[in-house]
Amino acid sequence: MVKQDVPADAPVLVIGLGRFGTAVAASLTRLGHEVLAIDESMELVQKWAAEFTHVVQADSTDEEALRQIGADQFDRAVVGIGTDIEASVLTVLTLNELGVREVWAKAINKKHGKILERVGARHVVYPESAMGERVAHTVTGTMIDFIEFDDGFAIARTAAPSAAVGRTLAESALRSQYGITVVGVKRPGADFTYARPETLVGEFDELIVSGATKKVERFSGLV
Repeated sequence: MVKQDVPADAPVLVIGLGRFGTAVAASLTRLGHEVLAIDESMELVQKWAAEFTHVVQADSTDEEALRQIGADQFDRAVVGIGTDIEASVLTVLTLNELGVREVWAKAINKKHGKILERVGARHVVYPESAMGERVAHTVTGTMIDFIEFDDGFAIARTAAPSAAVGRTLAESALRSQYGITVVGVKRPGADFTYARPETLVGEFDELIVSGATKKVERFSGLV
């Protein structure tokens, strides 16, 4: 029988209670998701037992151990194991064999990420690399925040350049001039608004822009 699409509020299995895993589990819990958190360290299990829905000690590379705690009943899982590459890969492989449909896995480098993809991870994340990119772009002062995707696409939060101030988005024609799309505008003390051609840009407004990474970087450098 083919499973239907995974509901947005479906419970999530989180494996590995290091900094990354606990951050993911805490965010999921805050968003109202039921979380089953797993770690092989009893010390970490006891530390986080009161924070998440269920926290258990188990060897995540052992298929039978995961089956006994009901891991095969989950459709989504996040593998936060980073330093032990062998355990990370074997865990993703085991989850795949258990039939977990969507597996997110943390990778410490590109080679690790490729292996994870080959053994069944549908989504591979590089938290250290991504954070390094964000810090590099914000520390220069040209961007307030920055997110880059794997396919060379980026979203940035940046101050409005002088060429746009006092003009509507239609008048400044930022998209045709710089190849970026203004998604929204945030004015101090006001709610975020989605960008429209008639949106007037003020001197202290922040713009949310998207587009090819190089073009977003070039546009943010105008500030």
